[in-house]
Amino acid sequence: MKVKDMVYVSMFTAIVAVLGMIPAFYLPLYTVPLTVQTIGVMLAGSILGAKRGGLSLLLIVLLVAVGAQILSGPRGGFGVIIGPTGGFLLSWPVAAFVIGYLVQKNWYTLSFWKLLLINFLGGVLVIYAVGIPYAAFINKVPLWLEATRSLAYIPGDIIKVIIASYIALKVKKTMPFIQAPVESNKTIA
Repeated sequence: MKVKDMVYVSMFTAIVAVLGMIPAFYLPLYTVPLTVQTIGVMLAGSILGAKRGGLSLLLIVLLVAVGAQILSGPRGGFGVIIGPTGGFLLSWPVAAFVIGYLVQKNWYTLSFWKLLLINFLGGVLVIYAVGIPYAAFINKVPLWLEATRSLAYIPGDIIKVIIASYIALKVKKTMPFIQAPVESNKTIA
């Protein structure tokens, strides 16, 4: 890995950690907090791409596992990973990778609406697909109940998707961190 890539990965790890300083908000009857750190997940993928975005969030997971209190609350330690919020945290590297992959694949046609869809897919659906079943298992409740409780977070997640998409497009226009994919020269025979 190049030094430049390591700097970008470290920078977004720091950004997500700083977003953890913003206090978490707990909804009634639910053990998973509402945080702004998922904006960092979306930004890492959509600004850095699949590999670097995923690595920056993998570093967050590793730091939390060894006890760094960089999650909203502040929270950290292996207990967080095996607790009800662990599935959401473990999904972050995958979510950033998926977002980055889709952004890279759509680099030349990337629009605000397309980026909204990509961030919703990776930054909400992927995170929920891992986090909800994990939380249901840890909380010992039916999956449908945990999924129903999670519906209360959708409005906040949509706001985060909009914010992350807007910022990522501004960064893409001014200083793109993602290397544009090379277009193949198609010859007409």
